[in-house]
Amino acid sequence: MALECQINSTSIFARKNYFYPDLPKGYQISQFDRPLAEHGQIIIGSNGSSKKIRIKRVHIEEDAGKSIHDGFADSDRYSYIDLNRSGTPLIEIVSEPDIHSPEEAHEYLTRMKVILEYLEVCDGNMEEGSLRCDANVSVRPVGQSKLGTKAELKNLNSFRFLKNALEYEISRQIQVLEEGGAIVQETRLWNTADHRTVSMRSKEEANDYRYFPEPDLPPLILDEAWQSQIRASMPELPEAKKERFVQQYGLPEYDAGVLTTSRALAAFFEETVSLCQSPKAASNWIMGDLLRDLKEFGLGIDASPVQPKAIADLVRLIESGEISGKMAKDVFETMFREKKSPQEVIADKGLKQITDTGEIETVIREIIAANQKTYEQYRGGKKAAFGFFVGQVMKATKGQANPQLVNDLLRSILDA
Repeated sequence: MALECQINSTSIFARKNYFYPDLPKGYQISQFDRPLAEHGQIIIGSNGSSKKIRIKRVHIEEDAGKSIHDGFADSDRYSYIDLNRSGTPLIEIVSEPDIHSPEEAHEYLTRMKVILEYLEVCDGNMEEGSLRCDANVSVRPVGQSKLGTKAELKNLNSFRFLKNALEYEISRQIQVLEEGGAIVQETRLWNTADHRTVSMRSKEEANDYRYFPEPDLPPLILDEAWQSQIRASMPELPEAKKERFVQQYGLPEYDAGVLTTSRALAAFFEETVSLCQSPKAASNWIMGDLLRDLKEFGLGIDASPVQPKAIADLVRLIESGEISGKMAKDVFETMFREKKSPQEVIADKGLKQITDTGEIETVIREIIAANQKTYEQYRGGKKAAFGFFVGQVMKATKGQANPQLVNDLLRSILDA
């Protein structure tokens, strides 16, 4: 439903027959001509240049074992088989050949990962294998409509490897054709050490798998009432949430896109806004300082030492004039590292902003008296000296004077 698929109320399990060391029983339970769902789509790109990637089918099947081709002392001579995941149920999502570059493939997989995480059916961890990706690659001369012979790439266990493997394989196939060779339909592995694809085995056509209905499993029936129940329980999906953030909070599309990359991050933002009523300021702090520090310390948003209330309090302190934006940067660093509220940090460091006009005016007059030569230069037309006085006032107040008040009072006194 999240992929806008047509759900088949009756789907049939089938046996897919082939021999390979990671499939010791010689067949895999899958679905063939009547899968769970068909004809969906994912939209990639922004509103200005969006593109539809069609989803051909979504079906249920069992996992095979895992062939291990590297990591052992004798990996140059042997492959190992890990059968621990064999028989585990999984979902396979097959796209139509609408992806035309490694960049589009990367964005498609990113969008898919976010949707699956929103649905809470997958944590999206490619390194641990809970999300896996195979890519079929073919090239064709410009102007030719028929698709070229494809090679299937496996062992793509990170987004970076996906992009690198596709770039390499596209270049390899172009070179083979330009040299007068032919592309062989095969399965190829991405070799992470050598940064190239290597042949693994020849790839069968669908009819070579000798599909037939699985005799030990009945048809899967999804009645309308159950489908309606699922539809009613669907979470707000990332694209819908992104559009709402733009409309409801007046955020730029870029901000809304970043903040909806995960349900947890979107919820963090909305909780912050509910406490401070300043969407753009909250967005800036979360997208900037918070995500930067979380990345630096290898933390997810769920483990953030700075919670929504603390960011909301910080925004309110800036807006009320109690601290300046520059001071807030220092406050946030301590908040993050020491898990303190902004009020605690300000009290500990004595960072409260000076907003008393009389106090600031006294400092200004003292600095002018101590810098008569510069004052005369300013009065003589050297307006650049104004910056010197601003700097001296901020230095004398240890950066705690309200910058706007300093500018206004200084200009009034100097020009009097």
